[in-house]
Amino acid sequence: MAPFGVARAGGRLYVSNWGGRRPKPGEATAASAGSQVLVDERTTVTQGTVTVLDEVTLAQVAEITVGRLPSGLAVNSDGSRLYVANANSDTVSVVDTEAQTVVETIAVRPDRALPFGSATNALCLSRDGRRLFVATGTNNAVAQVLLGQGQPSRVEGWIPCGWYPGAVALSADGAQLFVANTKGLGSVAATAKHNSHQHEGSVSLIPLPDAAQLADYTQQTAANNRLSLALAGLEPARPGTAPAPLPARHGEPSPIKHVVYIIRENRTYDQVLGDMSQGNGDPSLVHFGREVTPNAHALAEEFSLLDNFNCSGVLSADGHQWTNEAYVSSYLERMFGGFFRSYPYEGDDALAYSPTGFLWDNVLRAGKTFRDYGEMVQAHIRPLRDGQKANFRTIYNDFVDNGRLDDFEVKATSQIKALRDNMCETTIGFPGTVPDVYRASEFIRELHGFEAKGEMPNLCMMLLPCDHTSGTTPGMPTPRAAVADNDLVLGRIVEAITHSRFWPETAIFVCQDDPQAGADHVDGHRSPAFVISPYTPRGTVDSRRYTQVGMVKTIELLLGLPPMNQLDLAAEPMRGCFGDKADLRRFTVRPNRVPLDELNPQLAQLAGEALHWAQTSMTLDFDEVDEVDEDTLNRILWHACRGDKQPYPSRHAGEG
Repeated sequence: MAPFGVARAGGRLYVSNWGGRRPKPGEATAASAGSQVLVDERTTVTQGTVTVLDEVTLAQVAEITVGRLPSGLAVNSDGSRLYVANANSDTVSVVDTEAQTVVETIAVRPDRALPFGSATNALCLSRDGRRLFVATGTNNAVAQVLLGQGQPSRVEGWIPCGWYPGAVALSADGAQLFVANTKGLGSVAATAKHNSHQHEGSVSLIPLPDAAQLADYTQQTAANNRLSLALAGLEPARPGTAPAPLPARHGEPSPIKHVVYIIRENRTYDQVLGDMSQGNGDPSLVHFGREVTPNAHALAEEFSLLDNFNCSGVLSADGHQWTNEAYVSSYLERMFGGFFRSYPYEGDDALAYSPTGFLWDNVLRAGKTFRDYGEMVQAHIRPLRDGQKANFRTIYNDFVDNGRLDDFEVKATSQIKALRDNMCETTIGFPGTVPDVYRASEFIRELHGFEAKGEMPNLCMMLLPCDHTSGTTPGMPTPRAAVADNDLVLGRIVEAITHSRFWPETAIFVCQDDPQAGADHVDGHRSPAFVISPYTPRGTVDSRRYTQVGMVKTIELLLGLPPMNQLDLAAEPMRGCFGDKADLRRFTVRPNRVPLDELNPQLAQLAGEALHWAQTSMTLDFDEVDEVDEDTLNRILWHACRGDKQPYPSRHAGEG
């Protein structure tokens, strides 16, 4: 399933299969790009395989079980050994090609104490066959492995390279290492990092180091990956430690017992909060300022304005993995050239999942409770009346008239078992034909039920997607109405929680899944985020650099959970967002200033640039997430929000 790499030895072809062997009847499976792959109870892929073929007839000779997500392959000079890089196991499988069995499994991590997260995805052999060079994507380094001759193989040291090495080779003379870095130096524009989508790969040319140089490289790699901090994070909880608003160690107690984690879509900091003079904003780049987002502005003023929060993800396919797993697999990192198998923003591809599972798996393993509201689900919308059409206007009117949906059935499904068992089935993520006010009402309805029972889940996660917008497509909400809808429901949710019995023990985290390719004068990864709790320092500006991974780590610390991988282990928690004393003042929602049913005009009512961009919007696919050309959508939004007279900010959009 999902074959990836191929190598040749002794008249046979060896093919690494990302998805392992084909399932047998009755085995647990989940979908991956239209195929079914073997999964465990967490719906993560259980194994990888190497298929052995006769190179002439292509008949299958054998199938060898190796680690998860087997990727790069290498064969020694006499063809007796095949080496397989298992990206979702942090291992290399050594296969005896005569016996067709695995004779050794080499662990490849910077330290044996570390959890999963190195992503061993490519490799090559030295000319003498004594050493293996293994690309570890997440560590941004190449591991030099001394192969055992009757003894276990071991990692000798580490060689730093660029961002996410995904291929490695030796020069013809065997003296130089070539490393292809999938993400290069990151998002680089001609002027600065203003656009998160300007991906440029790179190749590192590295002379093979001697022992002294390898030792220096190993120290540099450890520093780059904050190894000492990561190892310190493995220290056990201290017995008898008093509860702290944000505990110092994983597993130590906190007065916070409930976390509400809200994920929104595709905005940069400057697009929303760039008009707040107390923060590091650029008003010239504001799309949805105070008039459109009064609640975002009020929350930033009453609690804390975070003006240096950065998304780890840059689009929905990886953004939802970062928010939910604090990790993105090699399977996804390799697909940025075109997403040739799937675009798994809604959790519909099991190969995209981390082998350690999601944040909700972490919660459930700890014996705590979880409830999902639209995150990583598939939506099903069905009219209940003959002849009724399911569009924004009909669904919105039905909700406004009745305070619920009477004319439509909205139902969520998921292939992820933990979500199926713990979801609000009447709440969905996309599409934007369903307004966010409906999503919020479903959560608030259940919140009242939690109050009646005196029990609330330890973790609630929800997707509020309408700030994605549908451009200026006629009949859909204007961009500012879509964002105003999203802003209003954020205020309503915070108001409901702060007025509930659970407020003294609750923290609310809000972030974007990604900033898309929007403009920001500091960095295209910077985006609006909020931490709202009784312990949030009121009326402050916090300019510490925070990330999505750090937000996940903060949630883990609050709920007494262990880290899931090397990245959330080493991440910086959001310590500036928690003080020592509780302030139980409640939040009052601000009414929307833009009508939520303000719709884009029909073509006959338009002329000039407005007509051009509306016609362009109609050619774009807003039904499927991120199918729209990013630059085109950015220009549509700019025109809709800033008009014709203000020139498009090409410099900050990464155009030089």
